[in-house]
Amino acid sequence: MSEHKKTLDELIELVISQGASDLHLAEGRIPTVRINGDLNPIKKYNPFTKEQVKEILYEMLLESFRTTFEKRQQVDFSYATKDGTRFRGNGFIQQGKIGIVMRMIPNVIRHISELNLPPILESFSRKKQGFFLVVGPVGQGKSTTLASMIDLINEERPEHIITIEDPVEYIYKPKRSMIDQREIGIDTPSFYDALVGAFRQDVDVILVGEMRDKDTMSAAVTAAETGHLVFSTLHTNTASQTIDRIIDSFPSDQQAQIRLQLSSSLLGIFSQRLVPRISGGLIPAYELLINNNAVANLIREKRTHEIDTVIETGSESGMIDMNRTLADLVRRGEISPENAFLNSTRPKVLERMI
Repeated sequence: MSEHKKTLDELIELVISQGASDLHLAEGRIPTVRINGDLNPIKKYNPFTKEQVKEILYEMLLESFRTTFEKRQQVDFSYATKDGTRFRGNGFIQQGKIGIVMRMIPNVIRHISELNLPPILESFSRKKQGFFLVVGPVGQGKSTTLASMIDLINEERPEHIITIEDPVEYIYKPKRSMIDQREIGIDTPSFYDALVGAFRQDVDVILVGEMRDKDTMSAAVTAAETGHLVFSTLHTNTASQTIDRIIDSFPSDQQAQIRLQLSSSLLGIFSQRLVPRISGGLIPAYELLINNNAVANLIREKRTHEIDTVIETGSESGMIDMNRTLADLVRRGEISPENAFLNSTRPKVLERMI
């Protein structure tokens, strides 16, 4: 075993033993882990050299991914240890220096209730067709929520599920469903190519790890319209912002068509944040938009700015307002008022609730 592989194994063991979510390695810096949202340097190590960081990165990369890194100065990858612990990673250059960030992917896919998520999410897993989005900033648990929803389908009914990911994160064990997992750069060149291919693969459920361009968005919406159940993510803050982001990705002469498609195929949008708990750890706060006739009309009529109000007043139809969730967590003593305000997109409204 090389010295660099030994160091990598030691660092991974430390991440696991300390319950860290992320590992940061960089040339000229001490290795650092993120625990419960806070960064903690591992002081037993000296700052890493360029050679150390590069060799550790190359220990984890296939030859083709090394070429990608050298060409593009960054690369997404997945890495699994011998015991099956998985990480998703990114290698990059900053100021001419190499950096690596790795996020640990839990081996066990937890149930929606175990994740402190609302039970209504189960109803979206039980749909036969449509488009459901989980949104939020990076690192807020979107992949974990989607994995839980996909695994519920896997437990309950015989479906053909295809996941398209960059990189593959959770590994699903077939239960009642048949699951194919495709990784960008290894199994398919792009999200779009894999989505187009899925139309010819007798698929029932499609998970698109991320919608990065209008072609992928268009193909995902079309898949939902043509009898498939489609799940995906976007790095947006709210449901209304998500709809605007999708529509604004298209040229103006195509926006009326995508509005019409979204209004009919969208099932819902779930926005989430992981908020530090007073007792330690993190707990989700969330917003849920359910597409009903009123919401569909707002999408078609370019009135997405009114969607926030619909969510605020739509609790009887199952909608969930982010500020109400945050206020409830404060009242239950789960989170501090300060963290509630930090995670609110409309803090002035929240102020009246706490």
